[in-house]
Amino acid sequence: MARITSSLQKPGVLSALVAHARLAVRLLREPRVPLLAKALPVLAAVYLISPLDAIPDVIPVLGQLDDLGFVVFALEMFVRLCPTAAVAFHRAALLGGRRYGPMPQADEVIDAEFRRE
Repeated sequence: MARITSSLQKPGVLSALVAHARLAVRLLREPRVPLLAKALPVLAAVYLISPLDAIPDVIPVLGQLDDLGFVVFALEMFVRLCPTAAVAFHRAALLGGRRYGPMPQADEVIDAEFRRE
């Protein structure tokens, strides 16, 4: 007899979700991430605790899946809105097991000429 398995039973799905949440927490603390992008996870948290839901939580499974889907979507959009250099830096830090620290300042130089007319 064939055994039916859920995609949530796969260890990769849950660990990927936890890794994504850890990355999002680090990016929330990063000074180079714009405040507008940081508002997205905050709004997702407000949605979770608010009594208004798209699908009410009293419906046993669908109510919780609705909330989980919204949070996963908000985290994904937040990471996509963050600067790619910050995302790469913090992903590498997580893989290396380093503690949180903001990105080092890049020596960004704007080369221009000043003319007075």
